Amino acid sequence: MEEKQLFTISIYTENNIGLLNRISAIFQRRHINIESLNTSASEIEGVSKFTIVINMTESNIKKIIGQIEKQIEVIKAYYHKDEDTIYQESCLFKIKSDLLFDERQIQNIIKDSNARIVTVNKEFFVLEKSGRRNEIELLHRELSAFGILQFTRSGRIAVTKQPMEISKILSAFNAN
Repeated sequence: MEEKQLFTISIYTENNIGLLNRISAIFQRRHINIESLNTSASEIEGVSKFTIVINMTESNIKKIIGQIEKQIEVIKAYYHKDEDTIYQESCLFKIKSDLLFDERQIQNIIKDSNARIVTVNKEFFVLEKSGRRNEIELLHRELSAFGILQFTRSGRIAVTKQPMEISKILSAFNAN
């Protein structure tokens, strides 16, 4: 039996309204939970990139990629195993300011986690942390003991270790 694993999907698209709904519907129809979703500009002007993380078997992800590529605005879709990508997530923590000055342990947690203080005022301070999901989850657990006023985490952002053929394809396409 094939084992489920985390895959990162890279989808290069035209930037059209409603495409996100159609792509997410592909997962919804199959009752597949999206672990992480990020959309951004890509390395090619005028082309957007979706980065989606899902947990499933490789044979099923191949079927999903085929369905995604049937969408008119999708230029190309790829899937990658974790070992084939370099990836990060980013998060922000909002915490009461008095803790920063009164709790020596908070300062040690910030230093040890390589988090960065973004802003400080009388009521609160904001920490930013970029890294792997497990690093962010560890920091979250450590700070939870002191009370977190707000927390938000981005979806995964990723680049592949190997060159992407899409860059050559689109460069040639844009040259015409």
